Amino acid sequence: MAPIRTIIMGAAGRDFHNFNVFFRGNPEYEVVAFTATQIPNIEGRVYPAELAGPQYPKGIPIYPESDLVRLIKELKVDQVVFAYSDVPHEYVMHKASTVLAAGADFRLMGTKATMLKSSKPVVAVCAVRTGSGKSQTTRRVSLILRELGYKVAAIRHPMPYGDLVKQAVQRFETYADLDKHECTIEEREEYEPHLDNGVIVYAGVDYEKILRQAEQEVDIILWDGGNNDFPFYVPDLYIVVADPHRPGHELAYHPGETNVRAADVFVLNKVDTARPEDVIKVRESLYAVNPNAIFIEAASPLFVENANAIRGKRVLVVEDGPTLTHGEMAYGAGWVAARRFGAAEIVDPRPFAVRSILETYHKYPTTGPILPAMGYGEAQMKDLEETINRSDVDLVISATPIDLTRVIKVQKPIQRVRYELQEIGKPDLMDILSEKFGRKK
Repeated sequence: MAPIRTIIMGAAGRDFHNFNVFFRGNPEYEVVAFTATQIPNIEGRVYPAELAGPQYPKGIPIYPESDLVRLIKELKVDQVVFAYSDVPHEYVMHKASTVLAAGADFRLMGTKATMLKSSKPVVAVCAVRTGSGKSQTTRRVSLILRELGYKVAAIRHPMPYGDLVKQAVQRFETYADLDKHECTIEEREEYEPHLDNGVIVYAGVDYEKILRQAEQEVDIILWDGGNNDFPFYVPDLYIVVADPHRPGHELAYHPGETNVRAADVFVLNKVDTARPEDVIKVRESLYAVNPNAIFIEAASPLFVENANAIRGKRVLVVEDGPTLTHGEMAYGAGWVAARRFGAAEIVDPRPFAVRSILETYHKYPTTGPILPAMGYGEAQMKDLEETINRSDVDLVISATPIDLTRVIKVQKPIQRVRYELQEIGKPDLMDILSEKFGRKK
């Protein structure tokens, strides 16, 4: 029987993982192409032969998703696998309808086919949407586990935007490792805060090799999820962060609803800044689907270096890129800080945007008068730098998780805004983690 000719739709993350754990070396399937969306400059490349295995001596080509219908017909494709995250359920079904009309089957792959089993306990932190607060939750969990005496490694959902062979297994312990691996702003935003807390970070492309290496040096694996994807590893404790700033999204986005239904613990974040009625609405929505999960309410308080420096200033607010773009948030912690600490004006950066930053505003028109810290590669970092420096403002408020001045030259005064998770009431994460794992003997 001829192998099933397959295209995997992705965004340089779950698509590669699904291939590695299910399709690579599987004679029943032939993956003839990947398609790419969401992330700039990943189409037009090849998933390399060194990673694809002997079945693919020339590697596997990566095309723009806009070519999908043509590819199905020209490559005589039997099935299309959808493998990226943080999209509305309706969007997924529109893609399914497009594939079905072109003659192929449409497939979503679940946990049994794609999760790897670790020899060490795994705590997974995932979310219902991008921008819910996974990062500060993961940092909080890592600090608690260390307080309990465990050595922890955070394994981050993939962001392999460079040389895929070089990025197959990446280990980060110092800032020098970030420079060595030529990390983008998006990667640094996720890795630097862990390094600041003394937690090793792993990431890359081949997540079985990553897992087996991490298992050699730590007691507990901490899965640090990306977007609203579900884990690559079988979790022993499954924590899911929900955002009452976007009530209703918890059951309306793929695969966030998968996380909701599988969660052991919900962290209902940002309750200090959300409307009380929205907090109740999200809590009731989650409970209706998964009444057995434990609920924790939490805030994400802001920490500003010098709040007085903001008062009376015309400011440019820079926020985490994915949260504003496909995360669809109109604002973040930087905007809140500007309003709270008396900025005279939040200046619209769009008149000053150049090249790829301008294209980002065209692609995501709901982003509004906030600057997303887009930095998928050196050229886009330069565009971000030029946009900031062209802006007619007194002060830049940066609410990305990293120090932007380490990667771009900002010619204006800058104030960083940080945020950490702060649980409210009982039970809290310490209660849950200490009950689950105890204190290391």
